[in-house]
Amino acid sequence: MKPDLNELMKKAAEMQEKMQKAQDELANVEVQGESGAGLVKVTMTGRHDVRRVAIDASLMSEDKEILEDLLAAAVNDAVRKVEKNNQDKMGGMMSGLGMPAGFKMPF
Repeated sequence: MKPDLNELMKKAAEMQEKMQKAQDELANVEVQGESGAGLVKVTMTGRHDVRRVAIDASLMSEDKEILEDLLAAAVNDAVRKVEKNNQDKMGGMMSGLGMPAGFKMPF
């Protein structure tokens, strides 16, 4: 029995729509990266846009380099959390497609 081309195209379009919806949802998720035991916090969206930066007032008396390092560490923490969240959410969707682990979609 031959696969119905129209049915395959319909399923592909549905999957593409689901993927786009999932990507849009992930883009709006916010995560918070921290450093210095929570003295510096960075809130970032799933698209890696920084929404907020919070620096505890006690750090204002520190050297500029220390503050820069803490800010960089908080941003890096947020980036790792965004990537993990995206991977977890999209990985679950991809497993339903039977794609190999680590497969990257072309869009």
